Amino acid sequence: MLSIFGGRRPDHPMADINEARKILGDVPTNDAFRAVEELSHWLDSVRTAEGFEPQYRAELVLLIDESAQNPLRKLSRDYLCTPRLSKFQEGRLWGAIHEFWRQSALAFVACVDLYASGAKGTNALKPQMPLLTLRALRALSAQIKWQYVRYGPMDGSTWATLARIYAFADSGQFAQAKATVYASIPGASSPEQEFLRALMLSASSPAALLPLEIELAERLVAHYSAAFTLGREHESGIAYWIDLASGHPPLRLTQPPQPAPTLRFFAAGSAQEELDRLIENVKVAGMVPVSVNLGGAYEPEIVLDVLEHLAMYWSPKSPERQSPRHRVKSRLTVTSGFDGLLAAISPEVALDFDDSRIESWIVDNVSSGGFGAVIPQIKGDWLKIGALLGLQPEGGTNWVIGIIRRLNRGSQQQATVGIQTLARQPQVLQLHLESGSLGKSRDTETGILLDAVGGASAEVSVLLRAGAWVAGQNLEYERDGSVFLLLPSGVEERGGDYERVRFRRMVRDTGE
Repeated sequence: MLSIFGGRRPDHPMADINEARKILGDVPTNDAFRAVEELSHWLDSVRTAEGFEPQYRAELVLLIDESAQNPLRKLSRDYLCTPRLSKFQEGRLWGAIHEFWRQSALAFVACVDLYASGAKGTNALKPQMPLLTLRALRALSAQIKWQYVRYGPMDGSTWATLARIYAFADSGQFAQAKATVYASIPGASSPEQEFLRALMLSASSPAALLPLEIELAERLVAHYSAAFTLGREHESGIAYWIDLASGHPPLRLTQPPQPAPTLRFFAAGSAQEELDRLIENVKVAGMVPVSVNLGGAYEPEIVLDVLEHLAMYWSPKSPERQSPRHRVKSRLTVTSGFDGLLAAISPEVALDFDDSRIESWIVDNVSSGGFGAVIPQIKGDWLKIGALLGLQPEGGTNWVIGIIRRLNRGSQQQATVGIQTLARQPQVLQLHLESGSLGKSRDTETGILLDAVGGASAEVSVLLRAGAWVAGQNLEYERDGSVFLLLPSGVEERGGDYERVRFRRMVRDTGE
């Protein structure tokens, strides 16, 4: 590979810096997708062309990478903030973003590796090594982040390269050297800070977050990255470790690993206390401080969910399971979505349901709070965090309601999921929606009553079709000769086709 970095002037459109700038200036600014695709092409072309001097090749790679940042941000916003992307749109956007970061990483790693080899002409790269290494780590981290966004499959070689590039910076004693990452983006970083950003995002359990939540988590990791700690020795309060020689992602420190010079231990450090203070500030003020750059304006409730998630996983104390898990192996019949639940629990209510959406999964473990399951064959594009499920264990007759809380794709066709159980004895109800000044019931909507706590006056949760219920609206239903009034307490959760709403249940006095 090193032969591609020759000394003669190459026959390449970007062999002259003025021509290179003209080409980059002609990249369309009104079409972010096309811009990112073109810039990916130029990164690949510059990296593989023969004859460039090492310093000039690095200059071009830096220039192309910086030119892509604005269109990349536009594509990222389109991907994360556009509701209900089609499978084609989602794949197209994700593919363009991930491919750019892959090409960027390849180009920067090639520059770093060439310098590390001591090849002719590479001494001129020495002043740029902190920036080149930093950009290489930033691109590799972005690759990993976008693999999280799709819940895998994860490319293990990316972690191996990330660790190798950081180890080179550390051995060269410039891991902590500060540099401005992009001229167009305020703020400096260092190779060590970039490495820590990748480590801490991995430690933040992204498999349990929605894509937009992963974006917010990455932004918050970046905000606190200067406070994170990294060392060669295990100390009190250290929660995680990584072996730079293993090529594996970091692990939580349940027990100390075997000593080795390539071990590194890391933790949130003082960021833990800062995060706790931010959580309290958001709760009190009802807004995120302007000093925290999240790349956009988001509802405080969404940000608060992510903050509390990070606080749990950044803590030196491992998150405790609410109930013990037991290893099992059995089949699980699965249906998805609100209509799938209705069809399973009460077939006469959902006559148009497509039976092809019924799948067979394998239960891997079970607890009182849920299941862990293996999906041998992924069908369709509905599988995501927050998806509503109907579950019938092998040999059972009742349907359990659950929600996907964790998702990992081992390959394009297989995945593992963590499922929270919402109800083991759900009931389908015909609900009357109260409307009018006199509170008369007019419209009827089908809902699913989840497991109730206590007697007739207890609070209950009800699943409703998305958009069927207006906030603040009372509901009413009849059961066993009694009329029950449901007074809303608040929305507990919203999914793509459902809302989970908590109500206070009362027996209505009919006056009879």
